[in-house]
Parts: sequence; C-alpha cells; structure tokens
Amino acid sequence: MRYVAPARGAVDPAVFGRPPLVGWSEYADLVQGPDWPALDALNARWPASARERFVAQTPALLADGLHYEQRIAGSGAIATREGNWHDLFNALVWLRHAPLKRALNAQQVAGIGQAGPKQRTRPQCALTHFDEAGVILVLRDPALLALWDAHDWFGLFWRHREAWLDGSLELVVFGHALLEHALEPGRLLVGKAVAVMGQAHAACERVARTIAQGRLLRDPQELRPLPLSGIPGWHEANACEAFHREAACYQLLRAGRAYPEPLRA
Repeated sequence: MRYVAPARGAVDPAVFGRPPLVGWSEYADLVQGPDWPALDALNARWPASARERFVAQTPALLADGLHYEQRIAGSGAIATREGNWHDLFNALVWLRHAPLKRALNAQQVAGIGQAGPKQRTRPQCALTHFDEAGVILVLRDPALLALWDAHDWFGLFWRHREAWLDGSLELVVFGHALLEHALEPGRLLVGKAVAVMGQAHAACERVARTIAQGRLLRDPQELRPLPLSGIPGWHEANACEAFHREAACYQLLRAGRAYPEPLRA
C-alpha cells in the first residue's frame, strides 16, 4: 500500500524534536508551521553557483515529454509538487547533499539511455532505493561492522548501545522518504545503507564520487538494511532490552546473503 503522509496541520510538532527530523532543524521555517513554503523560498536557499532550481510540476512542464531525471540533467529543473511532503523533503536533501544528488541523477540518466524511460535496470533500482531510503553509516570499529553484517541486531543496538552515543558510529540520513515517514511518531524506520569505514567528514564526498564513477549502487543487494528504530532516541521503546529481542524491524539474515566491503574514507 502506498504511504500517505499526514496533512501538514495534523503533524505532531514533537516529531521535529526527535531523530531524524531534529537533524534538519536549519530548515524549520520550511517544514514547521501551518503554511507550505513557496518554491521561491526553497530556491532562495541555493548557493549562487548552483545550476538547479525547483520548478512547479504542472501539466505544462510535463508536456516536454522528458523523464524527471533527464530534465534535471538537461536544464537543472527539479519538478516539485507544491504542498507535498515527499517533494519538500526531496528539495531539502538536494539543498544539503547536492553532490550526492547529482551523482545519482547522472547515473539514472545513463540508465535511461541504456534501457529507455520505461524500464529499470538493476543499477537504477539500487540508485532509487538509496535516493528514497538511503543512509550512510560511518564506522571505525570492524567488530561493529561484523555484527551488522550478521544481522545481530541485539548485539549492535543493545550490547553496543554506547557506540551510538560516543561517536563510534555516525549516521548521515539521505533518503527523503525516510524523512517523510518520520512525520508519524512510532513508525519502525529501516534505512538502505552504505557502509563507510573512516571519518564522517569525508564520507558523503567518498560516496558521491564512487557513485559518479559507476562503482557503487550497481545492484540493490549492495545496500545493507539498517533498522534505524534501534538507535537510541529514534523510538521511545528502544530503551528497553525487550525491544531489541522482538522488534518487527529486526529481520534475520537471509541464507546466502552477503554484503560488499565497505567504502574507505
């Protein structure tokens, strides 16, 4: 069933003070309050050097016959539905992570050139999964990566709970659908993750560069599931051990499933 976000006036303001939305507080004027921001307000946030602009998704715009991704690549026009949470969060991700978005767009356009606008290749599926639900998890302890790869959620989120609080693990939320789903408190959020070993300040640049080179997100199976609701502060119930033994978002590792080596940053 397709997810339907709550009406703007029905959103509990408390969600903007909890992860992941609290991490986007510099855009509070755009996401909180009764009124939807105009596209001019979004476009005012671009740096002067940016070629992209948010444009209203109207029948006249769509009459050009271009695929959404082709339009961005060709003219920088990002078709945006006004008064729509999904597209608003997409705009915010563009404003914060433009290099990542540009890398995804370039690879999507390459896929359209290969398979046409009506088909999706395996790389295009991987790119879309990351665009919608993507996160980047930066680790410095290989033991934590081993727990993650084994889907040892109890070990990763409970036995090593402090690692989520002391900087051993750092998370970058990228997927705009994740942000949209977070409008409803209590949802069990799961990200589609790229693992990076190294330092957080270089992680996004490394991921963007590797995507642009066509060496990352060539198949959806590259993405590791990451049950975000297990992270301290992300779900009110996860302060209890019982949550980490029975949470519905904690899936067992499927037989034969293996993950690629993490990127290094």
